[in-house]
Amino acid sequence: MKILVIQTAFIGDVILATPVFHEIVRCKPEAQLDVLVRSGNEGLLENFPGISTIFTWDKKKGKYPTLLRLLKKIRAEKYDYVFNLQRFGATGLLTAFSGAKNKIGFDKNPFSAFYTQRVAHQIGEDRYIHETSRNLELILDFGANNTTKRYRDWE
Repeated sequence: MKILVIQTAFIGDVILATPVFHEIVRCKPEAQLDVLVRSGNEGLLENFPGISTIFTWDKKKGKYPTLLRLLKKIRAEKYDYVFNLQRFGATGLLTAFSGAKNKIGFDKNPFSAFYTQRVAHQIGEDRYIHETSRNLELILDFGANNTTKRYRDWE
């Protein structure tokens, strides 16, 4: 089984994604886990247990030509699962056209209509949930534990 997790935002977002990596490795230790991060964040995940390959996307130099090269690399890998932890169009495009059997991400992504599974991404007054918990919701079908506590209403 081959799995790709996409998180190309800033370093804090990659840190908040690490429980997803841990849970995938715990639930599917035989799987090949690859990640795609923003260029400059790859050092954070070097030697991370269970991660096979770290792809980077340099958004500052040729953002869109680089995006198309990444898409070709991703399609060549023939992933079984692609998990997109972001709501932005560029990563949605990568997910939607990845060629993966299972494309899972948040429903707020403009390309989510092409996903095989969409997870509600709710924020605001009626849903206080930490980002790590929201990310873990994407892999609950893998048997992942979503152990992060939900925020309480402070009023």
